[in-house]
Amino acid sequence: MNDTIVALATPPGVGAIAVIRLSGAESIALTASCFDGKDLLTQKSHTIHFGNILDGEEIVDEVLVSLFLNQRSFTKEESVEISCHGSQYIINRIIQLLIRKGARLANPGEFTQRAYLNGRFDLAQAEAVADLIASENESSHAAALNQMRGGISKEIKALREKLVHFASMIELELDFSEEDVEFASRDELKELIKGIDKVLVKLIDSFQLGNVIKNGVPVVIVGKPNAGKSTLLNALLEEEKAIVSDIAGTTRDTIEDEINIGGVKFRFIDTAGLRETTDQIEAIGVERANQKMKESSLIMYLFDLSTEGLNVILAQEQQLIEMDKPYILVGNKRDKVESEPAALLENEHYISIAAKQETGVAALKDMIFAKSQMDNFKTGNVVVTNARHHQSLVNTQNALHDVVRGIDNQITNDFLAQDIRHSLYYLGEITGEISTDDLLDNIFSKFCIGK
Repeated sequence: MNDTIVALATPPGVGAIAVIRLSGAESIALTASCFDGKDLLTQKSHTIHFGNILDGEEIVDEVLVSLFLNQRSFTKEESVEISCHGSQYIINRIIQLLIRKGARLANPGEFTQRAYLNGRFDLAQAEAVADLIASENESSHAAALNQMRGGISKEIKALREKLVHFASMIELELDFSEEDVEFASRDELKELIKGIDKVLVKLIDSFQLGNVIKNGVPVVIVGKPNAGKSTLLNALLEEEKAIVSDIAGTTRDTIEDEINIGGVKFRFIDTAGLRETTDQIEAIGVERANQKMKESSLIMYLFDLSTEGLNVILAQEQQLIEMDKPYILVGNKRDKVESEPAALLENEHYISIAAKQETGVAALKDMIFAKSQMDNFKTGNVVVTNARHHQSLVNTQNALHDVVRGIDNQITNDFLAQDIRHSLYYLGEITGEISTDDLLDNIFSKFCIGK
């Protein structure tokens, strides 16, 4: 990775401005060889220069060139950013010109990979760069930014430092095995592991929230045919996403779309009406609706206030309670009834709306946000959003449990030291203190080219 790489850093397509990035020892020299303006080789870091990019005697474009000298760039290598006009023709001409001069087209994620390898940040922070680019709402942005600034890295570093001390003491005991000395108190080690385990449990449990932050809160809308599920979905999305009809069973499959509520992405899933049916296709839709209920984070049971009996509603609520998931009872078509049952009005899980007129939909959105408990995330706690990190934390926890069992069973120091090494290894996988070429290739290949 000693050569100079080049790539488009802005999204492909026609735009007013495009940015082409170079990184590597010859970045400034290669740019200077086709730049008509100030002598870039004599300019200071973090300066911007106006001029022309020349292909021989031909002017390709007027550009601004930003210079970043060694150790003072994103990659901690000499870097250049060329801001040109957003014509795809101009972009290709400049990139091909720089390649002819000696640069190489960058691989996906290679700029960030170089930043990691050059010590700009650890592996967990590098992965957060991709999450930050992909963030589509306030919560995913906050989670990625927290991780990129070292949120989870600080937690992992603190855990490793505590373990390393005891690991070194155990290793020291191995050197004096014939003298039967104990440098590391087994009781203190168990207490340390007990404390570390509490932190691991918190981080592991946070992955469920982190996964929701990253992918959106899945909210399923269920109810009988003609309850108004598709009308409600359209009202929530503020667009005609689902077909609305008076014919029962119009929705035979799930329909999904996303909206932002309170800075959090919610994935709403409209399902087939829940009823007994002899229609084979509709029956499959009903089965899928039941499956989506199991997979969801929140269930909205929608019913027609003008036709649904209270006993049926309460029976359905009991089934929702048994599913042990957050739920909302949504009474629709309140404009068609003179009054609502007192048993429902006193129920904290109940809200009434008129989906067709979009009456009460704003209040329903507020209730959806409250039921999702996503406001708890805004406390600034570290949240695990990466499946790889989650698995490494689980592996660490299992290895530490092996250490405790080993102490209880009075295993020899060499096996005890091996279990501690395993836990340190798995923690090191998260931040990149322990890594392999295959792991790095897998991680950075998922980045976009130019980042």
